[in-house]
Amino acid sequence: MQRLLLFTLACAAALLAGCQSPDSTPPSSAAENWPRFRGPNGQGHSRATGLPLNWSATSNVVWKTAIPGEGWSSPIVWDGKIFLTSVTENGSKCHVLCVDAATGAILWNKPVLEQQPRRKENKNSHATPTATTDGEKVYAVFGDGSVVALTMQGEVVWTNREVKFYSRHGLGSSPIIHDGLLIMAYDGSNPVTAAGNWPKVDDNEKTGWQIPWDKALVVALDTKTGKRVWTGQRGLSRIAHVTPFVAKVDGRDQIISGAGDRLQGFDPKTGELIWSIYAQGEGVTPSPVLGDGVVYASSGFEKTTLRAVKLAGAKGDVTATHILWEQKKGVTTQPSPILVGTNLFSITDGGVAYCYNTANGEIIWQERVGGNYSASPVHADGKIYFLSESGDTTVIEAGPQFKVLAKNSLGEKCQASMAVSGQRLIIRSDRNLFCVGK
Repeated sequence: MQRLLLFTLACAAALLAGCQSPDSTPPSSAAENWPRFRGPNGQGHSRATGLPLNWSATSNVVWKTAIPGEGWSSPIVWDGKIFLTSVTENGSKCHVLCVDAATGAILWNKPVLEQQPRRKENKNSHATPTATTDGEKVYAVFGDGSVVALTMQGEVVWTNREVKFYSRHGLGSSPIIHDGLLIMAYDGSNPVTAAGNWPKVDDNEKTGWQIPWDKALVVALDTKTGKRVWTGQRGLSRIAHVTPFVAKVDGRDQIISGAGDRLQGFDPKTGELIWSIYAQGEGVTPSPVLGDGVVYASSGFEKTTLRAVKLAGAKGDVTATHILWEQKKGVTTQPSPILVGTNLFSITDGGVAYCYNTANGEIIWQERVGGNYSASPVHADGKIYFLSESGDTTVIEAGPQFKVLAKNSLGEKCQASMAVSGQRLIIRSDRNLFCVGK
């Protein structure tokens, strides 16, 4: 209970600080919880110090545990327990797992529902959304849009299968929890019985993917009952895989949520759309980050652009008034960016790292790190950890000078983003869950 209270107070303090990235200059602390995709408030920051700098498949690995099934959901951590999802039987059977953070032992592996797998991109899975927890229950979303809540001991409390999700890409966004609500963005495309082979697809299949539509939803469920509380309507938008976060704007909380062609703010109590900007491009994957009242977000394929959008006073369509700058060079299309002070860091899926000046979007440096990237980076103790698809982690100094501090390899395929637990990194591969520590 004491940990839960401390965590709640810490989150509240971060939000009350205004439109700030809550961990842009994180203080040192003991083990913190990592309760959702990209940690507290989805910014990718950890307060931990003393994290390992060097490791390999046989060095500084505290434990390694084989994870049954398949899935690219990232691990989350709460009070010494790690939670993640997977699917078996070709994606049809959905599981939530709990792993002991100290030993790597699987404490429980709960089959929670069955789904009918449909089309997805090759990099996606039928268990890509990262679970989230409020310390009382664990909440998981699977590829068909189904949501399930479990106790911390693995007993199913409720399921909600109202959203019959379909996307040509599959489902890639993750849920968040705010003020007793589980909030999930569903940015899909028009359902088809059998997907065509590009470019041999008709307008029916392109709708919501290549052609904007008005069927995208942001849904809020009551965490106690699983019943829908509100449904946010985007208006015209397209496919995306962006996980929202909460920001304090003009003294009130907002849900900041991106989609294909859109970046938007919603009222977390009612689901009302407060503001929107047009940002052309579908298939958006990177989640936005926040600092000093400004959101930094990428748009999707077609016109991939990095934008800085100010939040104060945003009402209605603010495309013409609230975009501070745009940058088209080196924009990430899969890993999320990370903000440290006045520097915005990112890495392209092709392995080129960038540092941008947040004042104007100008490139401070760009350097080839190598490899291909899907996972979003983590920042802790003045260092940024870039995890490649081949399981290599490049650690750089989080500063205006490019400096590689270490390169480490696990030798297994990695697309999930790492989590932090105390002085350890939790890394999921296609086969195993690794705990890396000194």
